[in-house]
Amino acid sequence: MNRNKFTGGIFVFLGACSFGVLSTIVKNAYEEGYTLGQITGSQAFLGMVMLWALYSLQKFLFGAGNRTPLGAAGNASSGRIVRSGEQPLRSLAGDNSSPGRTAWWKVAFAGIFTGLVGIFYYQCIKLLPASIAIILLMQYLWISILIEAVLFRKKSHRMQLIAASIVLVGTVFAAGIFNEAVTLNIKGIGFGLLAAFCYALFLIASGRVGNDLPVLKKGALMITGSCIVTWMIFPPLFLFDGLFFDGLYKWGLMLALLGTVIPPLFFSFGMPRTGVSLGAILSAAELPVAVVSSSFILQENVQALQWVGVFLILFAIVLTNIKFRRTANNI
Repeated sequence: MNRNKFTGGIFVFLGACSFGVLSTIVKNAYEEGYTLGQITGSQAFLGMVMLWALYSLQKFLFGAGNRTPLGAAGNASSGRIVRSGEQPLRSLAGDNSSPGRTAWWKVAFAGIFTGLVGIFYYQCIKLLPASIAIILLMQYLWISILIEAVLFRKKSHRMQLIAASIVLVGTVFAAGIFNEAVTLNIKGIGFGLLAAFCYALFLIASGRVGNDLPVLKKGALMITGSCIVTWMIFPPLFLFDGLFFDGLYKWGLMLALLGTVIPPLFFSFGMPRTGVSLGAILSAAELPVAVVSSSFILQENVQALQWVGVFLILFAIVLTNIKFRRTANNI
């Protein structure tokens, strides 16, 4: 595995870990009486504010033409990952002067999928046990590979398919489906599958749209699109009735940082370097994190079979990376 792909994989993995703690935070927010619209709306709003603030600060400190610690998102057009030697890294906050720069509205439109993931997934968490909700969300693994195969005629490596299968088996164990009597809600299942589908579309869009833009600017534009679609579905009344400053902001801030700012930002940087199929497998780390979070924070009883599932997923992630490293070394 070359250094560029390895670095991208680290960012995707960390973004997934951040995303994994969301179910715990959302459960606590629901327990305090907040609604789906209030939770998702405050998250999208604060996430948008934070990303634009970070982009403005970086642009002020480093200027439009200077380099910053991280480069641009990269180029993943037509599914091809551009190596660091093929295209110079651009500024984290600087603008790309190329006349072929991606239009801002296209990046913002791609961010709609992020907003829909939050709405569908949080509603699924409300209607179903967390173990079932996370299993439904994890279906994005095979959905993303299927979309790539159908739309882009891209064949996945055999090891990716094997690892994806191991991950799916691991999700069944890690979610604890064998450890409790589960009452399924049809609407909850529908929302969970919609969340998985939108998550897969987000991964693909993040890897193929706006990769010529600085990472922070791309992330801010995507979250702007997310905020717009969220507010179209749930008007932000909490900003005017005093509920936001009465305590909602605390939950919105946590969710924005861990679910809106860090994952899309890290995915925007990492996905073009790893490719969607490998990136989707790496992003499966959110499930082990969700299990650990529920055990230590919510004090839920995590059974032995659930930990078996966690280790199966981690094994699949390691197996995939070792395979790619050996392949790269043999070239």
